[in-house]
Amino acid sequence: MTQPIRMIRSFMTVGGWTMVSRVVGFAREIVIAAFFGAGPVAEAFQVAFALPNMFRRFFAEGAFNMAFVPMFSKKYEAADNPEKFAQDAFAFLASLLIGLTLIAQLVMPWLVLAMASGFAGDERFDLAVVFGRICFPYILLISLSALFSGVLNSMGRFAMAAAAPVFLNIILVTTMLGAYWIGWDVGLALVWGVPIAGAVQLFLVWTAASRAGIRLVPKAPKMTPELKRLMMIAAPAALAGGVVQVNLLVGRQVASYFDGAIQWLAVADRLYQLPLGVVGVAIGVVLLPDLSRRLQSEDTNGGRNAFNRATEFALVLTLPSAVTMALIPDVLVSVLFQRGAFTTADSAATATALAIYAIGLPAFVLQKVFQPLYFARENTRSPFNFALVAMILNAGLAIGLAPLIGYVAAAWGTTLSSWAMVALLWNGSRTMGEAASFDERFLRRLPRIVLTSFAMGGIVWAAARLLAPVLQADFVRYLALLGLVLLGMLAYFTIGSALRAFGLADLKGAVRR
Repeated sequence: MTQPIRMIRSFMTVGGWTMVSRVVGFAREIVIAAFFGAGPVAEAFQVAFALPNMFRRFFAEGAFNMAFVPMFSKKYEAADNPEKFAQDAFAFLASLLIGLTLIAQLVMPWLVLAMASGFAGDERFDLAVVFGRICFPYILLISLSALFSGVLNSMGRFAMAAAAPVFLNIILVTTMLGAYWIGWDVGLALVWGVPIAGAVQLFLVWTAASRAGIRLVPKAPKMTPELKRLMMIAAPAALAGGVVQVNLLVGRQVASYFDGAIQWLAVADRLYQLPLGVVGVAIGVVLLPDLSRRLQSEDTNGGRNAFNRATEFALVLTLPSAVTMALIPDVLVSVLFQRGAFTTADSAATATALAIYAIGLPAFVLQKVFQPLYFARENTRSPFNFALVAMILNAGLAIGLAPLIGYVAAAWGTTLSSWAMVALLWNGSRTMGEAASFDERFLRRLPRIVLTSFAMGGIVWAAARLLAPVLQADFVRYLALLGLVLLGMLAYFTIGSALRAFGLADLKGAVRR
């Protein structure tokens, strides 16, 4: 099996499971919106659930894993006792997170204010404090799951690491519906589902890693030279992760001063996170260990090919999604979420935010492509410097524009600062030599991918206008939206094939293999 086919197959494994997770995540947000609309319980949950996820990205997926995966991949490739290194990292991370969880329980009211100071003085604050204390242990469970996932990905075992997150959304949907049918408090059931789901995810990836030969158990942490090196590499990435979280924090703070805005932005985020998760996460997960191994073996051509095919694959799947979300956000939001307590006004406000996020969607995914170029070289300092610039831009836009344009200032800040981050990452990669350069095939296909995406978008927009009455009718609107999706897919692949914008033969080969 050739390298591009193997890589695309890995992308599809991760992307396929991530797609399942995001679809079930849609179900989760649809149920939350139907039960709670954009009211206090929904907003309190969004803030409470964001707390462990913020620290999770800071400590685990954002910093720790970006340093851990390249080091573990090289040790695994060289058969240099990778299990001992993983065990030391596991013990250190677990002890750090247990301490963090205990401290968070004591200072939860201040954490809530740091996340959403606009909650002060109303019922959202008390709810968010209670919900936050229940949700926060999820940080320990999901961060350790991220470490095991990094181990599995480094070994080329992508399926279970990608499948485990599906259970979070399944469990949250099940707990809400079960509580409703039994007559329990649906809000509390939703919140208690979070740590339960974290425990299930950790068990699944721990079992998979054990079967793969890496069996890690709880032990007292012991500082080793390799762990010190891991911390030195992770420190700038942790700072960069902190900068990213400050960006999210700024947006949430701005939104907390507009009733319902936190929920509107969360629903819009769920929609654009579907392609971002399927494509961006898949590429980040597969590309980083692959580049690390190729740099270890000094395979410059292989590294360049991996980078270019990942970029090409990202744009082929991301640009049509971005164009569609920008052109028909009202259709997507109203059909998927407008029911129960989620009103027409909520739908319109969410659609506005979605259109803005859609403009930044390619940038969010391209960051996932460019960052492994740095992390595979154990360079975490440059991304931190770039993220710092993006953070300042985001804060200036979100805070400065809020008095003028309201809650959408947070969305504009996120989108524009993401494009600035991509520009900085790309400019910095130009000093990395041939392995980080675009090849002839990519440069030839890029304008064709863009043209294909906009042609498809025009067809879908026109069809949505023709089907407007049907898209507002009960039940039939779901079939109409499905028809729009199928029409868009048919138009995209037909036009793309005619323009030779992408290689369908490669994708078919990946599926067959």
